[in-house]
Amino acid sequence: MSVLVIGGDKITRLQSLLETLGATKTHHWDSRRNSTSHKQLPQQTDMIIMLTDFLKHNSMDHFKRQAKKCDIPFICVKGMSGCSECQITQMIEGIRQNKCTTISCNGGCK
Repeated sequence: MSVLVIGGDKITRLQSLLETLGATKTHHWDSRRNSTSHKQLPQQTDMIIMLTDFLKHNSMDHFKRQAKKCDIPFICVKGMSGCSECQITQMIEGIRQNKCTTISCNGGCK
């Protein structure tokens, strides 16, 4: 599973979580530069995680539109709290079991 994380500076905790959940490739865009919002999503992206604490609204809207256009599930989380980890875990499990039927999944795929 390939995951794109947008926002945040250091994602070591999130990257560790993703690895334990089976992510083989993690791309990270910190979105500090305006050029980030002009990037195209990497090929073979299975899921997008947007860290809203560190992401401009225009960038977030741009990536949401791209994700919907490419049918890539995405989740927007605020920081890396226990609740956010739970939502991400539930979403990944939903993707694995093909239970994420909506593109803008909120992680409640049971």
